[in-house]
Amino acid sequence: MLSGRNDNYYINLIYFIYDKFMRNARIIHSLEEDNSKILTSNTIVIADDDPAILDAMKMILEFYNYSVVTCADGYVIPLVATLKPKLLFLDICMSGIDGRDICKALKKTDGIKDIPVVMISASCDLLKVVKESGADDYLPKPFEVTDLISKVNKYLLN
Repeated sequence: MLSGRNDNYYINLIYFIYDKFMRNARIIHSLEEDNSKILTSNTIVIADDDPAILDAMKMILEFYNYSVVTCADGYVIPLVATLKPKLLFLDICMSGIDGRDICKALKKTDGIKDIPVVMISASCDLLKVVKESGADDYLPKPFEVTDLISKVNKYLLN
């Protein structure tokens, strides 16, 4: 039972978690209803809490005819498990959960552990993070369009 002056904090936390869960459930449900749009052989998921990065990457990849699904928080595991994309771009520092922990969990989960994960970050220790998390590759921020497309081609065309 909640009591004391922290009641509002815990109530807000419960609503926050519920809202995130329901939002992801609605996204997954809507994606499952439109299989022709997203379940293509070139689906890419981008998880980053920066809307500008999400928009830019999505716009670039869609220009190159890739199907892109974005996730603006750290609750990307259910999305990846449902969609089984061909590639995941994953920010290291996101709200909700650390990208390193997400990567470690993905790489231990049957059915999705073989999906290539490219960590994206402005961190100086990006190579170290990639090795520790089990990611397949990295893309430092800021990046050039050619670097982004090279990473995609490396995993989707080979």
